[in-house]
Amino acid sequence: MLAELADHVIGIDPDRDWITAAVLDAKTTGVIATAKFAADNDGYDEAVEWADTHTTAGDRSWVVEGSGSYGRGLSAALSRAGEWVIEFDRPHQRPTKDGAKTDELDAVRAAREALGRHRLHTPRTHDGHREALRVHTVTRDGVVRARTAAINELKALVLTSPDGLRSELRGLTTTVLIKRCAAFRTTASRPIAEQCVRNTMRVVARRIQHFNDEIEVHDAAMKQLIDDVAPQLVAEPGVGYVTAAMFIIAWSHPGRCRSEAAYARLGGVAPVPANSGQSQDRHRLNRYGDRKLNRACHMVALVRMHHHEPTKAYIARRRAEGKTDREIRRCLKRYIARNVWRLLEHQSPKMTA
Repeated sequence: MLAELADHVIGIDPDRDWITAAVLDAKTTGVIATAKFAADNDGYDEAVEWADTHTTAGDRSWVVEGSGSYGRGLSAALSRAGEWVIEFDRPHQRPTKDGAKTDELDAVRAAREALGRHRLHTPRTHDGHREALRVHTVTRDGVVRARTAAINELKALVLTSPDGLRSELRGLTTTVLIKRCAAFRTTASRPIAEQCVRNTMRVVARRIQHFNDEIEVHDAAMKQLIDDVAPQLVAEPGVGYVTAAMFIIAWSHPGRCRSEAAYARLGGVAPVPANSGQSQDRHRLNRYGDRKLNRACHMVALVRMHHHEPTKAYIARRRAEGKTDREIRRCLKRYIARNVWRLLEHQSPKMTA
């Protein structure tokens, strides 16, 4: 436990503009000091200097709540300085019995709960290839959502367009529809309503083309990053560059997930027992964990189920044993998580800055 590994624990409650710190004695959980610092590089340096006056650098740990959001900058600065940083996901207890809540109380609670936990989590790295992939992946997801909304908008315009125009565009594939609408030109001889509809369709179609171009930019950047850091992933059947990026982002760096079972649990693909009565071999769906990692495992499983001959043979064998398709898919996702973790953890991709 943490009390056996460090003499002092520093709880951090970060906000947008400030970080609140509380130093606790690891043996007694007593509060030694609290302070507040600006959430910038100068404030991070001041926090470390303040901690040096109350603790020893090699015998302390930092428990940062929200290390992926408001605590991101502090976590990165502490990691670069060689400090021991622990990720505090969410509190399991109420602030106090009477509901009192302050930044100091939250920082103290984070440190005390970390002292009582048996499993400590290392924050994901915030630089290097992993951070570059995260930026491209998050932005690409936003562009894909915007493109989907624009395509739906264009098809709605087709549905409500004048009869002649609707007949012209009906039955076209999405790709051809976008190309056709993007080439529309203004013609004064047409009715005013049809002119406006055509002009609007042209604007929306060209917006979709712009989204397609932006997605290609992100795809090219992600391909270059993954080929540099983990080409062994895309060599696996069913794994593309988008799913490989999700695997790397969740894994982050060597040693963060202590085992392949921990990586599977992180992705929500670890089996959850659902035994009752005479049924002692059933498991249910795990709805927790990193859902993007879960989706990546799911997509790879679907591709292999339809196009990978060894997987098809495995499915046939498991069906003969009485397994349902949902149970077989969960087994495949668990195997995929195990295989991906081993590829990332033991082939040592260079996660450089």
